[in-house]
Amino acid sequence: MSDAEESDTAEDAAEDAAVEHAVVLDHLPYGRPDDDRPQHQKPEIAYAVGEGQFDLFELTLAEGADVSIGDRIVVAPDADRDLVDRYREIDHDDLSRGAEQELEYVIEEIVDRHPQRFLDYFNDAQPLTLRLHQLNVLPGIGDKLRDDMLESRKREGPFESFEDLEERISGLHDAKGVVVERIIEELTEDVKYRAFVGEEQ
Repeated sequence: MSDAEESDTAEDAAEDAAVEHAVVLDHLPYGRPDDDRPQHQKPEIAYAVGEGQFDLFELTLAEGADVSIGDRIVVAPDADRDLVDRYREIDHDDLSRGAEQELEYVIEEIVDRHPQRFLDYFNDAQPLTLRLHQLNVLPGIGDKLRDDMLESRKREGPFESFEDLEERISGLHDAKGVVVERIIEELTEDVKYRAFVGEEQ
């Protein structure tokens, strides 16, 4: 890769990082069912999950916006947003039933789209307290698997992929599934330590 190509790639990555994307979970063309206003006054809305910190959004769509479940759309900054008129952050309990049903599948897609980000958690995880390690907040990761990961990291270097992680750590069969399950937990439960949802820890 030439210096010019590397520069272009770095610029593209920086530009993409400055734009907040969300993936559509549900689309309500006739507005919210609990909106008592006349039909012609009810805005078309969608529910979405942010790619960056998994924030949940209710989106008021721009007039004429054509969106479908699974679409990746821009929510911020305003200047780059063409499908969304405005948005607000919501809790998991505020999602529509359809959005709830899509959430796990969409989170899997986001993890697939950005695998290195989640591998970095396994590669960089550190102790949280004297007794609790960042790896231990992941579902099914007890002391033995944690110690095996730390030893493998020290001996063989960073994990290169989820497949590499599973091959090197006996007893860990679905690393991506562990990440997805933890994200769902952080969205639906009151957890003390957050690994992926909201502000970076």
